[in-house]
Parts: sequence; C-alpha cells; structure tokens
Amino acid sequence: MKTIELPIQWENHPASALKLSPDLADEWDRLNAKRGDLPFLRAHAVVLALDVFGNGSEQLLVGRKNAIIEALFIVVPTGALRWQTFQPSQLPLGAWVSKSTLSLTDLVRSAMRGPLGFCLVFSVTQIDPYLVLRGEEAADSHYGDYIDTGWIDIAGSFEEYWNARGKNLRQNMRKQHTKLVSEGITLTMRSLHDPEEMASAVERYGILESAGWKANEGTAIHGKNSQGVFYRTLLENSALREEAVIYELLFGDRVVAINLCLRSKKTLVVLKTTYDESIKSCSPAFLLRQMELENFFKEKYVERLEYYGRMMDWHTKLTETKRTLYHLTVYRFPILKRIAAWHRKKGNTPTTDAQLSPET
Repeated sequence: MKTIELPIQWENHPASALKLSPDLADEWDRLNAKRGDLPFLRAHAVVLALDVFGNGSEQLLVGRKNAIIEALFIVVPTGALRWQTFQPSQLPLGAWVSKSTLSLTDLVRSAMRGPLGFCLVFSVTQIDPYLVLRGEEAADSHYGDYIDTGWIDIAGSFEEYWNARGKNLRQNMRKQHTKLVSEGITLTMRSLHDPEEMASAVERYGILESAGWKANEGTAIHGKNSQGVFYRTLLENSALREEAVIYELLFGDRVVAINLCLRSKKTLVVLKTTYDESIKSCSPAFLLRQMELENFFKEKYVERLEYYGRMMDWHTKLTETKRTLYHLTVYRFPILKRIAAWHRKKGNTPTTDAQLSPET
C-alpha cells in the first residue's frame, strides 16, 4: 500500500509563545540541534533578540506533521501581504528551524498559503548554504546573494596552517612581536567562560568600541544601549550552558583587543571584534586572532571557526575558504517574480523582495 504524505499543518502564534511555552522552546532547540546546532539560534538567544529588538508584530509559525513539530519560523510583516523571517542584524542567520530533510522552498510555499492568510511574498533571509543547499530557481522563487563569509577548519598543526599563510603576513606578524618585545610589552591572551565574568568583559568591550570609529556612526556597543544589553545577556545565558567564551588580548595589564564568541560542540562563532584604535604601531586585533588560532590548533577543542560576517581583506589573509549566504523569496504568483526581477534590473530593489509593494 502506498504511503500518503500528509501536508504540513500550520499554527500561527504571537512570537512571545516561544518564551512562554517551554515545550515550544524545547522543540525549537531539538530542530536546531539537528541542523547546524548553532548557538546563536538557540531558543533563548532568539527570545532575547525578540525582547530587545522586536516590535511586537512578530509571529511564530508552527508546522506539524502527524502532530510532530517539523518547522518553526519567526516572521515579521514588511508591508501589506508581505512577510519575511525575523532578522535583527545581531543574528547572523534568519530566525527559523526545521527538520533537515524538508525542502525550504516547499515549506515557505506551504506557510504562505496557510497561517499567514493571503500572503503574496515571503522571504527567508540570510541562509547558510553549509546548512541548506541553494537549489534551482522555480517560476515562483528567487535566490539572492547576501554576503560572502569565511571559515577555518582546525586540522593538522598550527605550524602547517601558519606556514600556508602569505609570506608578507608571517613577516609582518613576526616584526610586530619583535617590536613589542623590544619595547618591554608582554602579550597575554585570556579566555573568559564564567557567567559572572561576562558583564564586565562586555563593559570593557564597549569602552574600546565607543572610543573608535563605530562611536561616530552610533553603532558602538555600550552598557546602556540595546546592543550592550543583548550581548551581555546572551553571553551570560550562554555561559550557563558552557557555550560562551570571550578572548581578550592584554599589553601588560591593558586590554587592547576583545572577541565575543559562542561555541557549540566543536564549532566556535566569532560574534563581535573590537580593539584599541589608538595603537598605531601594530594590530592588536590580528595579534589576538593569531594567538587564538595557535590555541585552537594546540588544544583541539574547536574543529571549525566561523566568522559569519562579511568577508573582509583580513579574512582572506587567514583563510581561502568562503561561501555565499543567500536569501530565498517565494511569490504567490509567478508574475510577481517577474515584476521583482524588473525592479532589480532597474536597480531599485529593496534588501529583500518581501519589501516590494504588491502593487508593483
């Protein structure tokens, strides 16, 4: 007898249900654990992002098959009949999880015809092809590039890895170390893991960042702004799960560079980096990266280092590996895809196609 594949049955809840229902949070974490096990997509991290950066319009879509939850999406309206995944800039990827064997495009098609009423456009933002392969476009779907991002596989010895870097980089770093020694400056890297260490470390991070260029743009972390609250709380909560680590580089007893990181199993994700911009004779940020990597290769408690940020020139000095994060947009009618393509050709397309007016 042929087995009949049942469709996904959807429920629509306020996004606060993820915070109020331990069962839903457990289901979110179960699905996340089976696809990437990303520490910044833990239920507690997504709930925190909603609390700090949400505006109350967010919805939680719950997809079940045979009463078993197989997909969860946090979505926000971007206009009349248009939705996209919840995507504050502090989350590297869109806020959703699903059973790894399900087609993301089919899930979106199902969701936009179910719990969202008459939805014309649905975009899933900042998808990682390492976790969800980028498929072929259909008449009703479009893939858009987001950014290139790099990673480093921690395999072999540090000497093998470092000798494979560019000659100019190795010489430059050797000169920096020699200069610091000649000036009597002692380099120390410390790692912080305990929950009670997180708040003071984020405060030090904020002091460094607020003294640099980000302060002029209003994007710097400090103790009293929303970013400071988010990262302090995220790291404290993650430290309780042994998933937070902050690396600091010290010149003597002076903190000159800081990396805020999360780890899960054998993967470490660098969330934020800052350094003392008043130091012109060397690169504190790069010195810290070098010391971190030497430690990773030696201790072997990390197998993969993920940056999840836009690939910069300094990334290319540390790794040749990169991949392109992408967006997926599904349209209720193929004609809407053709209209969106026309807008892109004209150069007036917004960040995601879900922001296109349904009239255009």
